[in-house]
Amino acid sequence: MRQPLLILTGPTAVGKTALSISLAKAVGGEIISADSMQVYRGMDIGSAKIKREEMDGVPHFLIDEFEPDEEFHVVKFQNLAKKYMREIWERGHIPILTGGTGFYIQAVLYDIDFTENESDPAYREELEKIAQDQGAHVLHEQLRIVDPVSAEEIHENNIKRVIRALEFYRETGEPISRHNERERKKQSPYQFAYFVLNDDRAHLYERINERVDQMMEEGLLEEVRRLKERGFTREMVSMQGLGYKEMLDYLDGNCSLDEAVEILKRDTRHFAKRQITWFKREKDVIWLDKKAYQYREEKILEAILCHLQEKGWEIGDNHEYTDRSNV
Repeated sequence: MRQPLLILTGPTAVGKTALSISLAKAVGGEIISADSMQVYRGMDIGSAKIKREEMDGVPHFLIDEFEPDEEFHVVKFQNLAKKYMREIWERGHIPILTGGTGFYIQAVLYDIDFTENESDPAYREELEKIAQDQGAHVLHEQLRIVDPVSAEEIHENNIKRVIRALEFYRETGEPISRHNERERKKQSPYQFAYFVLNDDRAHLYERINERVDQMMEEGLLEEVRRLKERGFTREMVSMQGLGYKEMLDYLDGNCSLDEAVEILKRDTRHFAKRQITWFKREKDVIWLDKKAYQYREEKILEAILCHLQEKGWEIGDNHEYTDRSNV
């Protein structure tokens, strides 16, 4: 019998956090963050990290578990998420993957095989030197030539993923996007329900702009300044996240603060668009249009629960949670 797994995702700023808490409390769920930034300690404002009081007693995992200079990637996420899922099932609860990193969700849902091929250290060094001497854009253009699908999915600042995609092509002779597509077609080993919360694009973009303004008011610039003073640099994957690279550009004198904020708003809107495109390609997805539910969270939650009941899910009544002081 396959174990249950719920997924609640959607573009940035759409309102996943509040709904995920309501869902967890309704079904006896515990939340595993599928977010590539909230895993880092000290990176709270820029990642829109959930606050302890917002958790409302619901256990959360993969929040504040790594330092910004520690390596964190999809394989590490997959292994840890599966570990936490086993622990949640043992407690008689349902794991809920919540976050906007679609690749992370896909890796867990379909148990994607990330077995490494033999890499060529000399080729990797060559690629790293291109990025360092000529810039990330030049390296990204190399990827676009051999694997345009991956080039669309991977941001040029994510140099490690760009290099890995180029390495995969060099090692196997096929684009890594084709490999990922095959893996995506695998059957999931779980009894899952995959919900994508979405909104009217104009309304979503307005929310994104408002969120960036709120981040600035809450001290995003000061947060990035503290991280920089601690020795965390733009070469680290964590510091290439939205909000952090833009503020670093301002602190390094590359642009004005107003310019940095506008670039952050623009790039976040573009990111949300890419997220929606990703989720549209996924199979067995249930879309939840906030506008269709009059933006009322209780109606959206009711729709989720009705769907689960129609699919024969057994939702238990044991919804007690143990406080996790290390979260």
